[in-house]
Amino acid sequence: MVRLVTVPSPPDASSSPAVVPDFDPADLGQLFRRFAPYVARIAGRILGRWEEVDDVVQDVFLDAHRGLRSLRHPEAVRHWLATVTVRKARRRLGRRRILALVGLGSPIDASEVPDESASADGRAHAAAVYRILDGLRPDARIAWIMHRVEDEPLERVAEVCGCSRATAHRRIVEAQAALEKGLGDAPER
Repeated sequence: MVRLVTVPSPPDASSSPAVVPDFDPADLGQLFRRFAPYVARIAGRILGRWEEVDDVVQDVFLDAHRGLRSLRHPEAVRHWLATVTVRKARRRLGRRRILALVGLGSPIDASEVPDESASADGRAHAAAVYRILDGLRPDARIAWIMHRVEDEPLERVAEVCGCSRATAHRRIVEAQAALEKGLGDAPER
């Protein structure tokens, strides 16, 4: 089974707690400080290109500014932000596919994978994985990243992807099959 373990992460992308004590929906600064690294990590892993991450993070927190006051369960803020991040990343992937269709897209290069802890072989492997993921439907890519890289349970993948559990499973299987075919007998990382 192909599994991408050496995935680039933005600096300071530690996991954020799911519950925000004394959460104040009006304090966007507190929310940003606590969750921006988490949002950036998800966006970066889905997109595979860190130059797009800052824009996604800004878009997510603009939506957060508009929508957090209506959040009924403040303890769900982390999951809500993940869902918004997935939606924003999906749109970017869709635009990227359209640009590729008209010849304006560019494949990911191993030198673009900014993981200083990975060896050159590890970066090349990650770039190969992302090149294969670039050829998939965004929904399959996102489901696979969320399940195999972010280690989210299938139920949570379905929730952030806005689909049924069965559909999320089909998307993960589709991506896994494409990766296994594309990478052949490459060793698992």
